[in-house]
Amino acid sequence: MASPAEITIGPKRVGASYPAYVIAEAGANHNRDFDVARRLIDTAADAGADAVKFQTYSGTTLYSTKTPRFDYLGDLGAKPAHELLEAIALPRDWQPLLAAHARDVGIEFLSSPFDYAAVDELDAINVAAFKIASFEIVDLGLIRYAASKGRPMIFSTGMCTMGEIDEALLVAREAGAAELALLQCASLYPAPAGVMNLRSIPAMAAAFGVPVGLSDHTRGVHIAAAAIAVGATLIEKHFTLDRTMIGPDHPFAIEPKELADMIAYIRDVEAALGDGVKRGPSPQESVEMYTKARRSIVAAAPIAAGTVVTEAMLCVKRPGFGIAPKLMEAVVGRVAQRDIEYDDILVWDMF
Repeated sequence: MASPAEITIGPKRVGASYPAYVIAEAGANHNRDFDVARRLIDTAADAGADAVKFQTYSGTTLYSTKTPRFDYLGDLGAKPAHELLEAIALPRDWQPLLAAHARDVGIEFLSSPFDYAAVDELDAINVAAFKIASFEIVDLGLIRYAASKGRPMIFSTGMCTMGEIDEALLVAREAGAAELALLQCASLYPAPAGVMNLRSIPAMAAAFGVPVGLSDHTRGVHIAAAAIAVGATLIEKHFTLDRTMIGPDHPFAIEPKELADMIAYIRDVEAALGDGVKRGPSPQESVEMYTKARRSIVAAAPIAAGTVVTEAMLCVKRPGFGIAPKLMEAVVGRVAQRDIEYDDILVWDMF
């Protein structure tokens, strides 16, 4: 079993010692079109994501019919929330087929359960983990039921206090979920960069001793890549085949090329972080830059054989394979053993 600071999702370990686990969030961007859903899976796999995630809900069990309309949805918000969500919900009988397709193309199939039946349905198709959305983290009954299945659980924490997070983790552990992870999140669609608070990622990791990542609703891909530098071990990002498609999640989602770029940037940032130990030149630098682009002592004028060298005869220039500049005083006063031309790079056997 993974340590508390690590979890296992399918065949992959998730934690500080491993590459960040990237979840491509398809959400409702399938538009209830099975072919679009399959293409979303293919796109996520082609981009190099570790998992593709959908959402399993029913509008009528998720929202009261008395729910006020959401202003941020614009014209889409003219429809009551329960009707809108019902209209865009993933048909549940698609899930085994989509999960099978995901296996065929080599990517993990995940979905967020929003009701007890969804937990059972996803458990039946052997999802590798349960992802609990930010809004549901206060539904301790749902968390307890999902945790009873014994699968790893990932919690988004948009709008959550530290106390609410602690309570959700405690309930999950008590119900049987041993492997838990958190995602920092701002529950705005899209979210401005100024509310993302990436520094909360290492803070939550230290406080709760679990892997912590980012569920990113900002526009673009730079915030997700930046999260790696502060220790994010998971990244979740909404994506779509086309931002101009109609639906609540398309406008702030990234498109296929952006998804591929984001994952490439994440891997670049991981490679760039290194191990924190400051060393001398890397092997790549030593090939050319170390010897040709550093400085050494050079003749500032012709120096005839037998001449006692003065400081005025010397200067410091590139390249760097001559006598080091710090040894200037050791060169001054020596006698030239042969004629030295202007701009010659000085070496010890010249004296």
